[in-house]
Amino acid sequence: MGLRLMIAIVFVASMGLVSTDMMRKSIVFDSKTPKVFYCPQEKPIDMSKMIVKAIPLEKLCEYGPNGLPKKARSDCYNDIDESEYACAEKQRIEVCVTPFIPH
Repeated sequence: MGLRLMIAIVFVASMGLVSTDMMRKSIVFDSKTPKVFYCPQEKPIDMSKMIVKAIPLEKLCEYGPNGLPKKARSDCYNDIDESEYACAEKQRIEVCVTPFIPH
């Protein structure tokens, strides 16, 4: 009985990690549309069946990694566009789309 319970707890914990990881990966950038990013409007169940909306890139991490102010409305499901991961992703995207100009 103890082993079954432990296996069940590990399974449930890993499902939470998979769900969290899927949420993090649901911020999508396409270099063909460099002025926007895409994020889910509903809870994603499967990466191949996710309903996304195009949002201007300046809205990604608009308020920093500390989350939304109380009266602000999120652009994406579960405020993923204001997460620490979203802010790091915005920096990565900006490096990709900004041309390097040597001095």
